[in-house]
Amino acid sequence: MEDTLNNETFYGLILALSAFFLATFLTPIYTHFAYKYKFWKKQKKTTATGDALPIMTKLHEKKFARAFPTMAGVIGVVTVAIVTYVCNWNREQTWLPLAGFLGGSLVGLIDDLINVFGSGRGAAGLRAPVKFFMISAIGVILGWWFAVKLGWTAIEVPFLGDWHVGTVGMILIFAFAVVATSNAVNISDGLDGLAGGLAMLSYAAYGAIALFQGQWMLAGFCLTVVGWLLSYIWFNVPPARFMMGDVGSFAIGAGLGVVAMMTNAFFLLPIIGFLFVVEAGSSLLQMFWKKVFKKKLFISAPIHHHLEATGWGEAKIVMRFWVIAGVLAIVGVFLAVQGGIV
Repeated sequence: MEDTLNNETFYGLILALSAFFLATFLTPIYTHFAYKYKFWKKQKKTTATGDALPIMTKLHEKKFARAFPTMAGVIGVVTVAIVTYVCNWNREQTWLPLAGFLGGSLVGLIDDLINVFGSGRGAAGLRAPVKFFMISAIGVILGWWFAVKLGWTAIEVPFLGDWHVGTVGMILIFAFAVVATSNAVNISDGLDGLAGGLAMLSYAAYGAIALFQGQWMLAGFCLTVVGWLLSYIWFNVPPARFMMGDVGSFAIGAGLGVVAMMTNAFFLLPIIGFLFVVEAGSSLLQMFWKKVFKKKLFISAPIHHHLEATGWGEAKIVMRFWVIAGVLAIVGVFLAVQGGIV
């Protein structure tokens, strides 16, 4: 068993390094076309409800004053797809997370293309209800495959055992995991390297859980994503050269939701991805507060913009969020081991 674990760990390392070097090779190619064809990100100036964002606009005024391309997540989509298909293809372990990854990326790509090349009011991208419907459809379809084709009808509750939810219940939980995680990662993608670093640590944690479970290829998929994100962060330390865009954040989020389900560690997702929960929760709480109490709870939402507005530097926020995420990733793996998931 020990020799097998060592061999599979080494295999995962090779996949991560392959993704890192392939993404690093593809990045200058993307950069060339991004600047040539002007994949400029249009600054968001209104909320999903149509309210103005004067504070966030002012905070990021200098960033958007220069040419700032988006859709760099395309590099990750191509990298993860190639490495997985060529080196790590498995119907039982990698088909579903790759399908979620690519499905999320498609929704994000459409949104990014509208934002980059659209004009007028439509240039903001896909309307929120349309994006929600599209990513929900992907979650339901993949959830159906997970429950019906793979036969999953029970979910593990740490320290308590299996919770039998049935086919319909499993489809709904699976879809919720995909939709919630996709949107949470997307909301977190607002500072240089923030979403990338948080996602890298979450995938590393779930990769470790899959490795302990003996799901070698699923662990390899997680480490492939980690390899790409390491390359992304290398090029995207402040000041960022480009933005991941929705094509990257939705791919990461959808893939992470699928991985959480396939490791039977859905209930650890709020711990391992705690800061994604905080980011999305702060935005929802801000909308609720404004609607009910007619005033803002935070200076600006999500929470990283609130911290910016209070005087925290961008690098300080990102680094401290990474530290918190790293600690919680370790806690999540520990709970998986102690709670009977692995």
